[in-house]
Amino acid sequence: MKEKILGVSVSPFNYEELCELILQDIEAKRKAFIVAINPEKIMKAQEDKELQELLNKATYQIPDGIGVILASKLKGGKIRSRVTGIDMMLNLCELAAKHNKKIFLYGGKPGVAEAAKEKLLDQFPRLNISGVLNGYEKDINLIRKTINDAKPDILFVALGSPRQEYWIVDNMDLLHPTVFQGVGGSYDVISGNINRAPQSFQRFGLEWLYRLMKEPWRWKRQLLLPKFLIRSLKR
Repeated sequence: MKEKILGVSVSPFNYEELCELILQDIEAKRKAFIVAINPEKIMKAQEDKELQELLNKATYQIPDGIGVILASKLKGGKIRSRVTGIDMMLNLCELAAKHNKKIFLYGGKPGVAEAAKEKLLDQFPRLNISGVLNGYEKDINLIRKTINDAKPDILFVALGSPRQEYWIVDNMDLLHPTVFQGVGGSYDVISGNINRAPQSFQRFGLEWLYRLMKEPWRWKRQLLLPKFLIRSLKR
């Protein structure tokens, strides 16, 4: 049963449960759309009802952000497992390698998806990456044809949020893949272009603190979390 936080649905599943459900979706050819939910997106959705509707259209709204976990706890909810977008992607790559499913990497700057592909193959040698395409291609018919010709089961889309989510909703019924996930800057992290927060920060959901330490000018954005929690409790 999904929880609602300020009008935005959030799925309560952990990685293992999500992978089991997604494998069932692939086997049944049942279209599925994964979107990462964090306090920033939820707060933006308060002022943008079209965005709120978009987020709620997803099959799985993964709780990517310690603030979402805190809001659920404070409201007596049952969401306890943080599910980050990049780790969901990596779990799906492992799933695909294990069950002989194909993936496609779409989006990012030229060369980044290719670099991410090489790193993914190092990590998952049996992974079948049926194609890559950068996000600067403008011909939508060519994009659709390239993806459909590759016949992937899972499509990762890195166009930035919420652009990638709008793109998925507009195109998923015209494309071969069954599972669609917007992955933001994950290709940059996987390829090594951007350093991820150390494991100690990840374990406690403190990536925001690591980013603040590296980029102190972001402090105003971090004020969003207490505002989000207060508003969640009032609602």
